[in-house]
Amino acid sequence: MYKFRAKSNIVLGAMGLLSLLALFAVENGRVEVKQKWYDEKLEASKLTKAAADYLKNYRMERGVFIDDVNDPNQTALIGQEYTLVTTDRGNIDSKLTTTNPNFAAVIVQLFKDAGVHKGDHVAIAMTGSFPGLNISVLAACEVLHLKPIIITSVGASNFGANDPYFTWPDMESLFYEAGIFSNRSIAASIGGGSDIGRGLSPEGRHLIIGAIERNKLDFIHENHLESSISRRMELYEQHSEGKPIKAFVNIGGGIASLGNTINGRLIDPGLTEYLPNANYPVHGVMIQMGLNEVPIIHLLNIRELTAEFGLPNSPVPLPEPGDGGIFLQEKYSVGITAIATAILVIVIVLVYLGEQKYHRLGTDVVPATGDAAPTEKDADNFNEL
Repeated sequence: MYKFRAKSNIVLGAMGLLSLLALFAVENGRVEVKQKWYDEKLEASKLTKAAADYLKNYRMERGVFIDDVNDPNQTALIGQEYTLVTTDRGNIDSKLTTTNPNFAAVIVQLFKDAGVHKGDHVAIAMTGSFPGLNISVLAACEVLHLKPIIITSVGASNFGANDPYFTWPDMESLFYEAGIFSNRSIAASIGGGSDIGRGLSPEGRHLIIGAIERNKLDFIHENHLESSISRRMELYEQHSEGKPIKAFVNIGGGIASLGNTINGRLIDPGLTEYLPNANYPVHGVMIQMGLNEVPIIHLLNIRELTAEFGLPNSPVPLPEPGDGGIFLQEKYSVGITAIATAILVIVIVLVYLGEQKYHRLGTDVVPATGDAAPTEKDADNFNEL
């Protein structure tokens, strides 16, 4: 009569099967949810791709050779290993990684997390080392309608914008004149050792000065690193129109920005809202901004950035704008999960109530023969047989 009890194999099997079906429904019911500022991120990534494509076409029209081994995506954003304007050692994988147009979405995220709004002034320190990142930052500023104040160190590390006749300021001017971006650098230095090209040949320094002059930029050329840092702080203040600077962006390892290469490791990549206490050897622009409680967006140590934001390293082919967790994330459907949970709870309750009923009926049953129910002593005698 009480065949389907909770401990029966049929009931247990049915509940197990139901649980598996519920798990299957929940797992396959996941939906893609747009991340915050999705539209701005996508627009910035598309603009980055458009700028990079324009640059590539411009270079190819002029017969520039693209090394498809070092630049497998043929972006024209990967320079040579060594040229006369190469200032430092650089990692080619980092350069390839930053040609991903979706880095612009990361910059949008960082700006928003820093509390930057439309019309705010942001100070930016660029180098020639990461032209892909420079483009992403310009695109994010354009989409968010920010007012960037940009100072560039022209020298570049290996595989950066180290063509002496087509440096980063030349790229900036190309974008500006084409109407792709409405902002470009206000000033530039040679970069490299002490921000004056120490370590470069005289010819290399001359080529960089030529790039600064042909792009009509204010030339920062101080005798000492500390003076170069002070000059940059003055320029940022002058061009902020008397308004506060809401964020400082450092791209690469420019010595005037960092103050010392050690500082680049003391500050985590990404957003730093409050400068951590540390013994900074030289107070570069980044440190001084942090001491003034300006949020810092530090774009160095690329692998840590890609790990944090889920971007691929050295992707081939390049992802399309809008691809990655920075735009969309899979999440479990609340509706499906709630329904599956409710069904399981109802079944468990019904089985529990059925089991309780069985025990109550079992206690009240009187044998049909009319004989008295077996006593405890009778049970003992039976067990001894």
